[in-house]
Amino acid sequence: MNELKKARAEYEAVPVPEELANIVQASIQQGKKNYWQKRLKQGFAVAAACLVLTFGVLNLSPTAAAIAADIPILSGLFQILTVRDFQKQEDGIDYQVSVPEVKAEGALAQQVNAAIQEQVDAHLARAVQDWQDYREAFFATGGTEEEWADREMNVVVDYEIKSQTDTSVSFVVSLAEGWVAAHEERYYYNLDLAQNQNITLQMLLGDDWVQICNDAIQREIAASVDEQGFSMFFPADEGGFVSVDENTAFYISADGTPVVTFPKYAIAAGAAGLPEFPIVVD
Repeated sequence: MNELKKARAEYEAVPVPEELANIVQASIQQGKKNYWQKRLKQGFAVAAACLVLTFGVLNLSPTAAAIAADIPILSGLFQILTVRDFQKQEDGIDYQVSVPEVKAEGALAQQVNAAIQEQVDAHLARAVQDWQDYREAFFATGGTEEEWADREMNVVVDYEIKSQTDTSVSFVVSLAEGWVAAHEERYYYNLDLAQNQNITLQMLLGDDWVQICNDAIQREIAASVDEQGFSMFFPADEGGFVSVDENTAFYISADGTPVVTFPKYAIAAGAAGLPEFPIVVD
């Protein structure tokens, strides 16, 4: 025991160098600094995740989107939000609805939102009427309740953003109805929110835009003819393509290329779908 006490006394008597104390204190301070840097980084990561989650909620929840309408736009001149989003089955109709709205200052956004709302409301009302008319015709021609129970209509409202910059956006709203027959309408919007105006093909291609578009479309139609001389596109004198005009639909792709589009059956057989023609200027 005496030896243990003696060893302890000798240990405690050893002088501690002054620089060692400084090193220890510096280490403590560095440890605190590293701790708070780590906490700050975690905080930033959480904030970023919350921001992503917020935008996800806005695009999924009409309620959240409506509440966010009073919040200032975080960046840029506009946002595209999903303001009506639901899926339901009712009276034999399967609804899948996702409706966009442009959040921006100026009359253009209001006009576009009003047009979309009118299109969607008309589409949903027409689908209900089509289903009722079909039901009446079905039973009038000898259909049974058991056979009718197997029938269902699909009604779809959806949208797709084709391209977007800080000041402009190009998107399409699709309205579809499918049962015995299938029907789809598409509405294209190309908006310059900085200038509060619609983007036109003339703005993108210049004053010779009609000829530029016609040449590009006719080249693709000619290239579609197979070895037997068959093409899904109708001849010009039988309802086929003749020329673009101010009402010709188009969207702007991610690389800035205007893409002219036509409804199904407008200039080609149904197997051609909805023809699209990128207008690439050499």
